Amino acid sequence: MNEGLNAGMVSMVAAGIGLLAATGLYIQVARKGVGNDRMKDIGEAIHLGAMTYLREQYIRIALFVMLVGVLLSFQYDMRMSGAFVFGAVSSAMAGFVGMKAATKANVRTTAAALNSNIAGALNVAFGGGAVMGLAVAAFGLLGLGLLFFLVGRPEDVQIIWGFSMGASSIAFFARVGGGIFTKAADVGADLVGKVEAGIPEDDPRNPGVIADNVGDNVGDVAGMGADIFESYVGGMVATMTIAATMSADDLIAMYGGELPSRLMEMASWFDIPVTAAGGVLVAQIMLMALPLLLSVAGLIASMCGIFGLRFFHKLGPEKALSSADMSTAAIFVVLTILVLAVFGYGWGILFAIIAGNIAGVLIGRVTSYYTGSKPVMKVAAASKTGAATNVITGIAVGFQSCSIPLLLIATATLVAYQSAGLYGIAISAVGMLATAGMTMTIDASGPISDNAGGIAEMAGLPENVRAVTDELDSIGNTTAATGKGFAIGSAALTALALFVAFKQAVQLHSSDLVTMEITDPRVVVGAFLGAIVVVLAASMTMNSVGKAAIEMVNEIRRQFREIPGLLQGVADPDTARCVAISTNAALREMVAPGLMAVTAPVIVGFFIGPEALGGMLMGSLIVGVVLALFMANAGGAWDNAKKFIERGEIAGERKGSDAHAAAVIGDTVGDPFKDTSGPAMNILVKLLSIVSLIIVPFIT
Repeated sequence: MNEGLNAGMVSMVAAGIGLLAATGLYIQVARKGVGNDRMKDIGEAIHLGAMTYLREQYIRIALFVMLVGVLLSFQYDMRMSGAFVFGAVSSAMAGFVGMKAATKANVRTTAAALNSNIAGALNVAFGGGAVMGLAVAAFGLLGLGLLFFLVGRPEDVQIIWGFSMGASSIAFFARVGGGIFTKAADVGADLVGKVEAGIPEDDPRNPGVIADNVGDNVGDVAGMGADIFESYVGGMVATMTIAATMSADDLIAMYGGELPSRLMEMASWFDIPVTAAGGVLVAQIMLMALPLLLSVAGLIASMCGIFGLRFFHKLGPEKALSSADMSTAAIFVVLTILVLAVFGYGWGILFAIIAGNIAGVLIGRVTSYYTGSKPVMKVAAASKTGAATNVITGIAVGFQSCSIPLLLIATATLVAYQSAGLYGIAISAVGMLATAGMTMTIDASGPISDNAGGIAEMAGLPENVRAVTDELDSIGNTTAATGKGFAIGSAALTALALFVAFKQAVQLHSSDLVTMEITDPRVVVGAFLGAIVVVLAASMTMNSVGKAAIEMVNEIRRQFREIPGLLQGVADPDTARCVAISTNAALREMVAPGLMAVTAPVIVGFFIGPEALGGMLMGSLIVGVVLALFMANAGGAWDNAKKFIERGEIAGERKGSDAHAAAVIGDTVGDPFKDTSGPAMNILVKLLSIVSLIIVPFIT
């Protein structure tokens, strides 16, 4: 009987319940009213643009998936290829479902703001985001649960690597492509519309507005969902790999010299035969099952938080979301303690999980401070003396914001290692990501609210409607910034866990001792090569946004110049042309960074060796996390500095002033920082790690 039987089945049942809940929420959102004909037309245009882009992107990614699947079948077998394709399809399905829900929820959020109060609008936006959140968690659990059911043994763990690589491949293309799409449209619409033409944001006369709203969905919903899905899956796969490749001495040492008797007793729940000589194998399989059990607990906690939001409505939107989030975390901790106590895993693992959770929460809080508090005021005030001082101050804030999150990641890593060894590092990442269902729900509701505000502006709705959507958008900006911090922190711990898994897999497959010491020149060379890959990827993605934005700027200028009556509001812009420019640019420009990320570890591993590849992973991790934090926080600070001026929080300055124009330029610089290049770093370091793990048997 398969040792992974019960753990896999529990995961699949939980995933099925999660998908049913997501379906119910989708139906609930779809039944809401869409408002007047103008609102319906705008909503349909955004929906059509987003789904068209996603279809075109998936067609191109499918070619890559088929090619890599065939190559994997030559090197491994069809099980590995099947797992890879399954991982890619699962990630794509989560993105498709989330995008569908988000583009249905945006116009319905606007209609709710028109016909009811802010609580009604929040319910619709939150419901749309919850479909994405539950889809990410459920598809991840369903895929890994099925694979664990089929191949839940230590010697077969490499089959599960394929699922993670499939998820990583989709995530990188989705994040980079979506980021290029949304920022090309956003930069073009802002520079020509706000700065040159002097018209408001989301003005229906601006040809780039629909593309900008489409971009919010493809970048911040589908892209972010793929990012979190990849970390969610990668953390579990890394944990399973470390458990499967631990030596008997390391495993027993993790438990202080003796395997817990309760762990051995409860192995029968997983249909694992316990023999006198098989204690280590039993412990390995139980430790491989733990990340699935924790993720099931996280999904249950997320559903409790999502459906319990209605109990916090009287607190106001921001406090309601925060209370639902905190309730989810509390329920997860209780369920985690219950799982560890019942199965006898030991309390060291609990400390590692809590370390990861606390680090994730604190990184989010630090991100919120640097993108929404005093540092932003400094950037806004610097705008009084021009765009140059705005940009300089924003860069300074971005660099300063890296220090505390890096310290938190280092502290969590040390605590997790001291509590449960190398396994503790990986399980801390799982603990941070287990409630991804709720985290992604809150994050995805932000772009929906942003779209709702844009639809209200384009449809010419009363000011009171825009006031509701603006408040939700403001909350969404905070949750989005916090979500980016969480994504970076989870990516760092996941990549570190994958690095540990890589090192153990190398040692397992090698007949010689592989130390990967920092004094080894091959390791140092690898670290520099890893840094090169990261900075090249940052350069390529920034350059891609720049080239696409130039096309967008020229097109919007052309339309203002050549369409009679457009600026006077008596003619309609050609929005489809702008959507096409962003779509083509995104699909064209996402290819080169993706190919580099996949081929770089293969070249280093085969031509220099596993030591250099280990160095590459560590170099890319350190440089990638620093760049991700810097770009995300600097971009968030520039964005909110502009909003501070627009809200009149800087004395003597307002929308349309010279300081505002300077802040718009700073925000434009920050757009590809926070929504394209920065997020790409998260996925890059994980993709490098999982590709390295896949090729271990062939480079040792």
